[in-house]
Amino acid sequence: MTKVSGTGVYDFRRHRVAEYPVYGEAPPVPEKPTESRPLSNVPSSITLSEIQRDRLTRIAAENWMKTADSAPTKPFSPDLAKEIYSTELTVKGGRKPVPLQRVMILEVSQYLENYLLPNFNPETASFEHVMSMILMVNEKDVGMVFLRLGRLSSGRTSLHGYAFMTGRICLNHFLRGYSVLKRIKISLWKKPDSFRKDELSTLHDQCLSGPDGLMRTLLEELPPDAQSLEDEVVSERIMRLASLECWHSLSYGRFQMELCLNENLIKKWRRIAKRARDGTKQGGNFDPTTMLEANFLRNLIEEFLEVLDSEVFSSISNEENDPVAHGSEYVNDACVLYCERFMEFLIDLLSQLPTRRLVRPLVADVAVVAKCHLSSLYSHEKGKLFGQLVDLLQFYEGFEINDHQGRQMTDDEVLQAHYKRLQAFQLLAFKKVPKLRELALANIGAINKRADLAKKLSVLSAEELRDLVCAKLKLVSKDDPWSERVDFLIEVMVSFFEKQQSQKEAINALPLYPNEQIMWDESLVPSINYSGEGCLALPKLNLQFLTLHDYLLRNFNLFRLESTYEIREDIQEAVPHLLSYTNNEGETAFRGWSRMGVPIKEFRIRDVKQPKIGEVKPSAVTAEVTFSFSSYKAQIRSEWNSLKEHDVLFLLSIRHSFEPLSAEEAEKATVPQKLGLQYVRGCEIIEMRDEEGTLMNDFTGRVKRDEWKPPKGELRTVTVALDTAQYHMDVCDIAEKGADDVYSTFNILMRRKPKENNFKAILESIRDLMNETCIVPDWLHDIFLGYGDPSAAQWINRPDLLENADFKDTFLDANHVKDSFPNYQVHFVHSDGTDNSDPCPPFRIKFPKNPDGAVHFQPGNAASTTSSNNSDAMEDDHSDKLELVVESYVPPDPGPYPQDQPKLNSVRFTPTQDMVALKYPALSLIFDLYHLMSELYGTGVGAIISGIQPGLTMVVGPPGTGKTDTAVQILNVLYHNCPSQRTLIITHSNQALNDLFEKIMERDVPARYLLRLGQGEQELATDLDFSRQGRVNAMLVRRLELLSEVERLARSLQLPEDVAYTCETAGFFWLLHVYSRWELFLAACADNKDKPTFIQDRFPFKEFFIDTPNPIFSGQSFEKDMRAAKGCFRHLKTMFQELEECRAFELLKSTVDRSNYLMTKQAKIVAMTCTHAALKRKDFLNLGFKYDNLLMEESAQILEIETFIPMLLQRQEDGYARLKRCILIGDHHQLPPVVKNMAFQKYSHMDQSLFTRFVRLGIPYIELNAQGRARPSLAQLYNWRYKDLGDLPYVRENHIFRRANAGFSFDYQLVDVPDYHGRGESAPSPWFYQNEGEAEYVVSVYIYMRLLGYPANKISILTTYNGQKLLIRDVISRRCVPYDFIGPPHKFSSLKFQACWVTTVDKFQGQQNDFVLLSLVRTRFVGHLRDVRRLIVAMSRARLGLYVFCRRSLFEQCYELQPTFQLLLQRPDHLGLNLQEFTAFTDRHVDDTGSVQLISGPDEMADLVNYRMHEVYQSRVASYHLNESWSEHDNSVENSTANPNTSTGTDDVEMNGDDVEMQATVNVDVTDMPTDDGKPNDST
Repeated sequence: MTKVSGTGVYDFRRHRVAEYPVYGEAPPVPEKPTESRPLSNVPSSITLSEIQRDRLTRIAAENWMKTADSAPTKPFSPDLAKEIYSTELTVKGGRKPVPLQRVMILEVSQYLENYLLPNFNPETASFEHVMSMILMVNEKDVGMVFLRLGRLSSGRTSLHGYAFMTGRICLNHFLRGYSVLKRIKISLWKKPDSFRKDELSTLHDQCLSGPDGLMRTLLEELPPDAQSLEDEVVSERIMRLASLECWHSLSYGRFQMELCLNENLIKKWRRIAKRARDGTKQGGNFDPTTMLEANFLRNLIEEFLEVLDSEVFSSISNEENDPVAHGSEYVNDACVLYCERFMEFLIDLLSQLPTRRLVRPLVADVAVVAKCHLSSLYSHEKGKLFGQLVDLLQFYEGFEINDHQGRQMTDDEVLQAHYKRLQAFQLLAFKKVPKLRELALANIGAINKRADLAKKLSVLSAEELRDLVCAKLKLVSKDDPWSERVDFLIEVMVSFFEKQQSQKEAINALPLYPNEQIMWDESLVPSINYSGEGCLALPKLNLQFLTLHDYLLRNFNLFRLESTYEIREDIQEAVPHLLSYTNNEGETAFRGWSRMGVPIKEFRIRDVKQPKIGEVKPSAVTAEVTFSFSSYKAQIRSEWNSLKEHDVLFLLSIRHSFEPLSAEEAEKATVPQKLGLQYVRGCEIIEMRDEEGTLMNDFTGRVKRDEWKPPKGELRTVTVALDTAQYHMDVCDIAEKGADDVYSTFNILMRRKPKENNFKAILESIRDLMNETCIVPDWLHDIFLGYGDPSAAQWINRPDLLENADFKDTFLDANHVKDSFPNYQVHFVHSDGTDNSDPCPPFRIKFPKNPDGAVHFQPGNAASTTSSNNSDAMEDDHSDKLELVVESYVPPDPGPYPQDQPKLNSVRFTPTQDMVALKYPALSLIFDLYHLMSELYGTGVGAIISGIQPGLTMVVGPPGTGKTDTAVQILNVLYHNCPSQRTLIITHSNQALNDLFEKIMERDVPARYLLRLGQGEQELATDLDFSRQGRVNAMLVRRLELLSEVERLARSLQLPEDVAYTCETAGFFWLLHVYSRWELFLAACADNKDKPTFIQDRFPFKEFFIDTPNPIFSGQSFEKDMRAAKGCFRHLKTMFQELEECRAFELLKSTVDRSNYLMTKQAKIVAMTCTHAALKRKDFLNLGFKYDNLLMEESAQILEIETFIPMLLQRQEDGYARLKRCILIGDHHQLPPVVKNMAFQKYSHMDQSLFTRFVRLGIPYIELNAQGRARPSLAQLYNWRYKDLGDLPYVRENHIFRRANAGFSFDYQLVDVPDYHGRGESAPSPWFYQNEGEAEYVVSVYIYMRLLGYPANKISILTTYNGQKLLIRDVISRRCVPYDFIGPPHKFSSLKFQACWVTTVDKFQGQQNDFVLLSLVRTRFVGHLRDVRRLIVAMSRARLGLYVFCRRSLFEQCYELQPTFQLLLQRPDHLGLNLQEFTAFTDRHVDDTGSVQLISGPDEMADLVNYRMHEVYQSRVASYHLNESWSEHDNSVENSTANPNTSTGTDDVEMNGDDVEMQATVNVDVTDMPTDDGKPNDST
C-alpha cells in the first residue's frame, strides 16, 4: 500500500476559509501551543468571563479602571506597582517574552493611562514603576497604537483633564527617568545575581537597545518638532552621547588618524580643549575624560564584548537562565538576546548620518566587528541571527559615504581610496617590515582578497604582528586584551585592507527570485506570529537615510523579502492540495489538484548563453516546461491559458521519504520538511505554445489578429527565462560542493494571481536605479534623505516661481477672491492696470515678491484669536493690510460653436485659513510670500496656488474634503499656465485614478491631450477610449473630420478642394489662403473702425460659419463684431493646429509607433497607477518619456519605493533632473500602505509612506479643513483627529443632510451586541476572527432597511476582519439572496456589473456610501482597531447613517478610541428604531428621534424582519391572486364584446389599484435618496 507522508496536517486549517463558525473540535496539529512559541503574539484562548474573573481585572476595578457606572477611590500605591511588576511582568528565564496575556489585560484596563502616567515622578519613581511604563508603552508600540504625544488631545475634543505627556517638560522628565534607568542598569549589571541579569537583559531589550524600545518609540512617535536631532531636548539627552566628546575614549593612534582625515574637526576639538582649560581655571582639576559623554559608549561597547566573550557560554547549568547544552557548555539565551539587541543598537547608530559621523571611529577603534567574527557565538547554531546582524554592522561600517560631507562616494572614488590605502601599507611594509617585502612588492590584484592577504601576513610572529597593527598602523590599542591574539590581529588587518564588494556588485549578484533557503529563514522572513519582541537582521526605513543608494538598497531588500513572504504563503497554500505521495517506483506523484499549481510533464534547459564581458554569470538561461491540465475544469484551464509574456512562474521540487513523519518528528519538522519541498526557483515566461506548437497570447505582432486560432489540446509548453544569478550559484554548488542538480528535480509549476505577481518588475526597477546615476532634483535631494531645511523645497523658496498666475475658473466671483485672502487688501484692476469696480472672473493674481523689509510670519488663523472688537476695527481700517493685485480680464471669444465653449469649474474652494507644520522659529522672519501662504494653508485655494508653482507641495486631505477636486483644479490651472509642460498623474488604485481622470475630462483640457495607461482604463465611465490605442484611433478619426472641414472651408472660399488631401497640404492651405486673408482683413479693419457693419460685410470666412446655431455678427457694434470675428478665427486656428498635431499620425504607419509618439510627445497629462509605473519604467526610458510635473493622489497609501520610482521614469537632461513640481496628496491619519508581513511592518517600518515620512520630518503641508461628505454629527466622530476640520455649508443646509434616516431614531449609534447563543468572538483558524451574533444582527438591520425601500447600492456592510466579512456574506447568501426584493448590498460600476459591498474597512478606504453598517467583531481584546488610523477610516465612510455593532464593555475601555466612543455612548447602546415609518422617506428632522423602539438584541431584530418579510410574502400572494383575477376579467371582456350586457368589472379595477399601491409600498426604492454627489435622483 502506498504511504503518504509530509502532507496533511500542515496549514490546511489555516488556509481553509471557514465562512461560518466551526463548533467542532479541530483535528490536533503537531505544533507547540501558541504561548510557548517564541516571537508569538497570539494570546492563548481566554473568554470574556475569564477576563472579568481575573485577579488583575479586580485590582484594576478597585484602583484605576473608570467605567460609566463607577470610578476608583483608592489612592496611588507604589507598593502595588511593585507587586504587579514582580508577580505579573517579570521574566525569569532565557528568551521568554513578557507574559503577553497579562500585559494585554493591564492595557485593556488602562493601567498606563489611568495609574502609571498620572502618578509618575522622575525623581521618586521606582525601578518597577518605570519598567512597567516601558512594558506598557511597548505593548502599544507593538500594536502600532502608541499614543502620539500631544496629538491625541488636539482639536476640539479633550480626552481627559490632564494632558497625556504633552509638551517638552514631560518629555524631559521622561528622558531623565530613562537616564536614571541607565545608571541602575550599569550598576546592577555588575552584580553576580543571575536573576538580576535576566531582568536587566529585559531592561536593555526594552529601553537601552534603542531602535525597538523606548528610545526609538520616543524619537519616532513625538510630534515633528521633537523628532529632529536638532531639537533641544533630544539633542541634550541623546546627541551628547554621540558627540565629539566621545572621542576622548579613542586610542591615541586612532584619534590622530581621524583628525588627519577630517581637518575640519580640529577646530572643534580645540574649542572642546579650551572649554576644559577654562573649567580647570574656574573649578580646580577638570578632566574631560571623566565626563559621561566621553566614556559612556565605549564602556557600553566593552561591557557588551565582555558579555559576548565570557557569559554567553557557561560550563555551569542554571535552570533560571534556561541554558541549552552545547557540548560541555551551556548557552545563556538571555545573553544571546542581549548581544543581538546590542548589535541592532550599533547598526542604528551607524545607519544614520548624525550619529554615524562620530560613532563609527569608536566602533572601528574597539574593532567590534572583528571581535564578533571571532566569537564563539558567531559560528554557533544559536548565533545565526547574531551572525547576520554582525554582517549588517560590517556593511554599514564600510558604507560608501563620506561621513563628514554626507556625500555618496562613486565607485571610482571607493576604488581609488582602496588602492591608496593599500599602496600606503605597501610603502610602510617596504620601509619598516623586512619580512613583508614580498607583500610590499606584490601587485594590487595579488593582495586584494582575504585569503591572499592573510597568507602573506602569516610570516610575521605574534609580537611583530602586534607591533605592526598597534604601533605602526595604530588600528587598535596596545592596551586592548584582544591584541595578544594572532587571529584577532590578522582579522583586523584583513578587514581593513581587503577589497570590499561594492553595493552595485552585491545587488547585481543577488537573484531576484527567492529560493527555499531564504523563504523559511525566520530571521529574514519571519512568520505571521512575529510580535516585535526580538530583533531581526533587516534594514529599517527610518526618517533619514545615508545616501540614495542606501535608500534604494534598504527598499530593495525589504520589498524582496516582503514578496518572498507572500510567495511562501502561496506555496504553503497550493502544495498541500496536490496531495503528493511516493509511488511504488519511489517517485513523487500527485493525486489531488490545485488551482495555482500543476504537475510538470517535462522540464529541460534549452539554452545557456555566454556571460557578458566582465561578468561570470550567463547572460541568459532559457528552459522549456511542459504540463497538462486535462483533469482541470474549464475555468481553471482558461486561467492557465491566459498566461502571457513576462508573467512570473515558480518551479517546485517535491520529494518525500517512504516513511511518514511520526508525531514527534512532525512537531520538530520545518515547513519544507512537512511539505516535502526541496527546491524553489522562479522564472519568467517568454512564450507559450499549445499542443500543436501554435504561439499563444502573443502581443508582439508575430501573430496577426486574423490568423489567431483558439489553443488546441491539453498540453502546454512554456518557454521561460531563469534567473541567471541563481543558475550560476546552483551550477557552482554542483561543481564545487557536489550538490544535487536542482534543475532535474522540478515536478510542480506554480502560478500566482496577476495583481500580486509584479514584484520582479519593481525589483528590476530598483536594481536599475542602483546601477544608474540616480538624479533626484537638487531642490528635493536633501529633503528626500531627511536633512536640511524642511521648507527648502516649498515654492516660496524657489527662484523660478511664477510671478503671475491665471486661475481661470478657480474663483467663482470677486467675493470668493476676497474670502480667500481675508488678511489682504485685494485690489482689482483691469488688464491695462486701471481700477476695476465691478470685477468678474476669470482672475489673474500677481504674487508679491521680495518687498522692502521682512514681516513676521504668522499662522493664518492668528486673526481668529483676536477679539471681535479688534476684528471689526480691522475691517474698517485696511492701513496695515498688504495689497494683493488681482487682474480681472475678459477672456477671448472661444468660437461660435457650442463645442468651442470651455467647461467651467463649479466647486467653491474653501477660503478658510490654517497654517500647518511651519513651526521653526528661524522661518518667522521672511518676505511677504510666507505671509501669503499663511493665508492659504488649510484651503483648497492654497493647495492650488502651491501646486501650480515649482517645488514640493503636500496636501493633507481629511475624509470628504475634496482632495480629488483640488487635484483636478491644480491640473487644470497648471495646463493653462504652462501649456508646453507635461504632467504625470500617479495613484495607488485604479478606482482613484479613474475618479480623478473622469473629473479631468469635465474641465477645460482638450481630450487629445489626455492619456490613461494601465489595465483599469476600460472601467472609465465614458464612451471615449483614453488608452494608447484608443487615443490613436481618436486622432485618426479626428484627422478625417478636420480634413473634411478644411475641404468645406476651401469650397466656401471658392478654391479647389484637393487642399484637404493630407495634413501637410492643409498646412500650406492655412498659410497661403487662410492666414493671408485674415491679415488683409485686419489691415482693412484698422481703417474702418467707425463703420459698425464693416466686419459683417467684409469678414472673409462668413460662408464657412453659416451653420452656426446663432448669428455671429449683429452689425450694430464694431467692437462686438470684432470680438466675434476673432472667435471665429480662433476656431479656425485651433482646427489647423489639431491638424498639425495629427500630421505625425499620418506619417507614422505602425500602430506601435503611433501609440509611442502619442505617449511621449502628444499627451500633456498622462495617468497611471504606481504599479504600472514600476512595471513599465524600462519601456518609458527606452522611449524617451518626459514629464515636468508629478501629481500623486493617495500618496499616503503608496509604499516609499513605489512613490520614488515614478519620480525617475525619465532620463536626466545634461546631468540635471527635468522634474519641476512634485505634488503629493494624501492623508497620513488614515491607513498606511498594505504590508502583509507584520515583521516588516513593525520592525522595518515598511508601511511608512513617503508622504508620512515627509510629514514627520516637519515639511510644511496644506491641510484641507472643510468636509462635504457626511452629516456634521457623523463628522464629529472623526474630526477630532484633524486640526480645525469643519463642515461645508452644503452639509449643514441641504435638506438631505437635515432629514432623519427613515425607520431609525438616530443617524448614528453604537449597538451593544451580547453573546449570541453563549458565544462572542471565535477564531476557526488563527487570525480569522468571526462573531456570529454581530453577523446576524447586521444582516437583520440590512433586511429591515431593504424592506423600508432603501436602495441596495446605498448600503455598505463593513467589518474589521476577513473572517467576519466571509461570515456576513454567507449569512446574506442564506437570508437575502433568495428574495429578489432584498438581494445583497451591491454597487453599479460604469460597466453595469454588480460588485458586493460587504468588505473590510481596509479595503473600503477611499470609498464612501450613504449608510454603513459596521461590525467590530472582537469581544475579548480590541485587536487592530486600536490603530487610530483604522478607526478614522471606519468612522468616515458613511454620509447619512452609521451603525456600529460591537461589545460596548470592551471598546469603551480602549483609551485610544475614547474621543469617538465617548460620542457614540452618549446615545442608547440598543438599536433605536422608529416602527411608525414604513418607507425610506420621512420629513422628520435629524434631531427628532420620533417614537423610539429599542431593540434588545439580534434575536428580537430577526423576529421583527421575519414578521415584515412574512407580510411582504402575504401581500405578494394576494397580488398574484388579484393578477390572476384580472387576467380572467380580461378574457371575459374579450368574450363579451358581442354581448353588451356583460359586466365591466369596475370593482376589480379598484381592487387592482389598491394592490398596485400596496406593492409599490413594499418594493419602493425611494427616488429622493441622495446620489454620490449628494443630490436627489431625478428618476421617478
